[in-house]
Amino acid sequence: MTTQAAPRPGSMGTRAAASRSRADHRGTWLAMLLWSVASLVASFVLAVEAVTLAGDPDAVFGCDVNAVISCGTVGSSWQASVLGFPNAFLGLVTEPVVITVAVAGLAGIRFPRWFMLTAQAVYTVGLALAYWLLHQALFEIGAVCPWCLLITVATTFVFFEMTRVNLLDGHLPLPSGVRRVLVDAARSHLDLMAVGGWLLAVALLVVSRYGTALFG
Repeated sequence: MTTQAAPRPGSMGTRAAASRSRADHRGTWLAMLLWSVASLVASFVLAVEAVTLAGDPDAVFGCDVNAVISCGTVGSSWQASVLGFPNAFLGLVTEPVVITVAVAGLAGIRFPRWFMLTAQAVYTVGLALAYWLLHQALFEIGAVCPWCLLITVATTFVFFEMTRVNLLDGHLPLPSGVRRVLVDAARSHLDLMAVGGWLLAVALLVVSRYGTALFG
């Protein structure tokens, strides 16, 4: 006769917690994957345009709709190569990494805390760069690029999805009371509402900045 070993104390709770964590993250990883793919596509298009502009500064693109919506105007500015090379190349390098992380997350792989906090820090820098470029487009360049706006939106969603994972997994160094409130908000999907409200505010800013010129 064989007997089954009794489960170690706490082992069932640990497995239940891990199962709940995977369930919490499944939609998050999927959203991160889709938005990072969208950002990669936009980065590829902008990289091609940057190479084209390098050979022909007067090149016209399909997204050159008018004086305000103009990829060529934005792509010709110094802000489009703030690090000395086209910004789009950054997306070509970083987004495949995010895609890989998202796919691994969907497969159930759990990354160590140091890795996720590093990813959070790097993507925070990317988010800051995206919004700095948006500010430059609105108030310095005087034109917006649809592909750049897609990258800004995608970067915003990926940042918040990554933050959600780190919050629910307890990686973020937060006071316990603050963490409980934020976790409850995340599980109630209030974070998604916050992102939607933020992007709506950004859209209203763009419209208020240019008004009818967007459609002229």
